Amino acid sequence: MHKKNLESIWCVIPVYNNGGTLREVALACRERLPSVLVVDDGSTDVDIRKLLADTDIVVIRHESNRGKGRALLTALDFVASQNARYMVTLDGDGQHQASDLEKFIPHLHENEETLLIGVRDFSKPNIPKKSKFGRDFANFWLLVETGVSIKDCQSGFRAYPVKHFKNINFRGIHYEFETEALTRAAWAGLNLKMVSIDVWYPAEGQRISSFRPVIDNWRISLMHSRLVRKPRELTALNFFRHPIQFFKQALTHHASPSGLAASAAVGIVLATLPLFFIHTITIIYVTSRLHLNKVMAVSIQNLCMPPFVPLLCIEIGHWMLHGAWLTHVSKEAFLGKVPGLMLDWLVGSLVVAPLLAILVAIAVYFIAKQIRLSKKISAPG
Repeated sequence: MHKKNLESIWCVIPVYNNGGTLREVALACRERLPSVLVVDDGSTDVDIRKLLADTDIVVIRHESNRGKGRALLTALDFVASQNARYMVTLDGDGQHQASDLEKFIPHLHENEETLLIGVRDFSKPNIPKKSKFGRDFANFWLLVETGVSIKDCQSGFRAYPVKHFKNINFRGIHYEFETEALTRAAWAGLNLKMVSIDVWYPAEGQRISSFRPVIDNWRISLMHSRLVRKPRELTALNFFRHPIQFFKQALTHHASPSGLAASAAVGIVLATLPLFFIHTITIIYVTSRLHLNKVMAVSIQNLCMPPFVPLLCIEIGHWMLHGAWLTHVSKEAFLGKVPGLMLDWLVGSLVVAPLLAILVAIAVYFIAKQIRLSKKISAPG
């Protein structure tokens, strides 16, 4: 890449108490990029400015530890003021190899619509089992939230397109920021692209990490719970309180009448099946994979709440299996026949689900179509 183009790429290293490895990492990055920024997030082990005083590496310091997400947002503000196109981030603890910047750089001149993620090689020695589990856990939830499959959602070695990220509002300021960043980038229509990178972990007990397993995992879990609900004005509550407004908002969020109808149909089918306690997560997963409107599907499932639809399925299933209707339906009778009734419910749902889905999909389609015509809402581009 031409040197002039390299000047628009800033390498950013957020650091907290990694004085023993930071200088080597920062200098290795400086060998490959002309612009390097270290954000000292309140380190107490060493004076970062003095550590790098004989270099041209920029240092910004938080007087107290404010979190990795806040450090990255501080960096984002700074590099944006320097007219940066991309902000490439990596950790200062030596886990990431600066030489892998050379794998990133060729991709950064293509466009500014891509977020690059470094996929770590977890076949290396000393990889903690909790890191492997955490990566799989994060990968699954990104897929649920966006329908996008990434192999290493927890990697901090990334290249963020600056102009797009400046226009996204983030809530996370600790490690959950990196979770939120990928999801909101996918929602914004950015391409998530993977680059294979090396990784180094010291032997157990020798690595210095500011990640606090209990509180940081709790923050990440809370972030996933927010993201999986897609916190926009489209909510299940609005579907019932203000259905017309719900449809209007849905139609302006990259949805069409046919798309909303398909989402409703999928939501109804899955909500009718006896998927105890996992209806919502199943609906979110399936609609994400099919790139359908999750909010519509999750909202519409409430039409199948007990008792009416489940009892209808049980009655039809019982008649199909036994040739007779259930004539005595009570709490006591129901609880006493649960195993058999579950089979009735499953069989009946296979009949009720497609019929109900067709009826609801037709209704949703015509309601959405009418609202689009009456309000002159443009089709999604």
